[in-house]
Amino acid sequence: MSEDQKLLDILRQSVEPEVAGAIERLIRDAPDHELNRINVLAFAARNGLDEESSIAAFLHAARLGLFEMSWNVLCPGCGGVMDAGASLKSLKKEEYSCALCAAGYEATLDEMVEVTFTISPRIRRIAAHEPDKLPMPEYLRQIFWSSGVDLPDDFAIRIEDITLDSVELPAGERVILSLHLPPAFVIVFDPVTHAAQFIDVKGEPTRERQNLSLILTELAPENSTLELRPGPVRLLLENHTKRRTLPAVWVADDALHDLMGHRRPFLTAKRLLTNQTFRDLYRTDTLDVDQRLKITSLTFLFTDLKGSTELYERVGDLVAYDLVREHFRVLNEIVASEAGAVVKTIGDAVMATFPTPDHAISAALRMREAMRALNAERGQEDLLLKIGIHEGPCLAVVLNERQDYFGQTVNIASRVQNLAGSRSIFATGTVIENPEALGIIEMQGLHPTLKRTTLRGINNEFSVYEIP
Repeated sequence: MSEDQKLLDILRQSVEPEVAGAIERLIRDAPDHELNRINVLAFAARNGLDEESSIAAFLHAARLGLFEMSWNVLCPGCGGVMDAGASLKSLKKEEYSCALCAAGYEATLDEMVEVTFTISPRIRRIAAHEPDKLPMPEYLRQIFWSSGVDLPDDFAIRIEDITLDSVELPAGERVILSLHLPPAFVIVFDPVTHAAQFIDVKGEPTRERQNLSLILTELAPENSTLELRPGPVRLLLENHTKRRTLPAVWVADDALHDLMGHRRPFLTAKRLLTNQTFRDLYRTDTLDVDQRLKITSLTFLFTDLKGSTELYERVGDLVAYDLVREHFRVLNEIVASEAGAVVKTIGDAVMATFPTPDHAISAALRMREAMRALNAERGQEDLLLKIGIHEGPCLAVVLNERQDYFGQTVNIASRVQNLAGSRSIFATGTVIENPEALGIIEMQGLHPTLKRTTLRGINNEFSVYEIP
């Protein structure tokens, strides 16, 4: 039995059978480019699979060595990959710059960091394992642009249509290109070094040859826009790097913008960090101790058992321990099924995260019903759950040797939970005002009640809603 077949057999023991089957077919039958930087959400949609099951399956497959995971920092403008690493630990810069867009960005985990999966070379060799041998169109498709850019099937033809000239330039070499500039905005761009030179071609056409040079280095320099006249130009390109480069001269018209403008959902770092399977498999491998990565929106849910001290006194330590453990098991299952993750437990309390408020609201309502069912089985009101929910920005950090979150959003969510009485769910306005979350509440025939109160450490009066 081959190594990949052995690993696939192990994979089937941990994931949904239909997802494992789709992954096996992908490995066996897909063309090379479909096995590089796989967009898991697109894979799930193409095969009619559940997204969460597909994410879990690829995480297990990566842990087994079938795939290699990549965390790619994306330009919000063009969708190009500004940096890539095998883990979030590689994200060390305070700001990332895109030469093609001439813009700088502070990386956030919401929509600027994608997570993709590439087939391991031990399982199957593909062209992208040697990116310096890829022709220009495939380098752009597979290496420069992210899995969130939906490039057309005729991409090679369309990129050629906007290209005035291009060249494969070996390390240490130089070349002179002679071309005719049209009256348009032109970009000299190399996707390998991310070097760019903008040229605003305008004015009266000239027959005199104009000269321009561009030196390609490992550090792409900032550039200002040059003005040239329509007509002949002599372009000197020098490659001062230790690898092949792919400089090209593009006309930056509507055709180029249309190529970059078609986007599709992708697996974000934020979504993966709040995925229970990822937390279970990777634990402390995610961040370095000194990293502080921003998330612009994450939903936190805190729970606690009301009267747990009295419970231990009433039923005894052994029975109470089994009850509390069962309550943890049920809550963990609900959180995972709602695309969330349990960050930690504190005594009888749970701190969980969700990518959006609707998932947290759905989980909270299910938790309350689950506790009612457990109490009904015992004929006792032993498990009375208090729940608080809040959404907002935070920092992903490492605390006490585990991936955690820090910031005012976390503090508010915890304090909102402290307001809740037994069986009550308290949520802030940012949660209730979320259209999808409100839709779930209304489908249950529930009517949140607005309460204005104060929270410890918050200066102003705070609006919270009780969901009866």
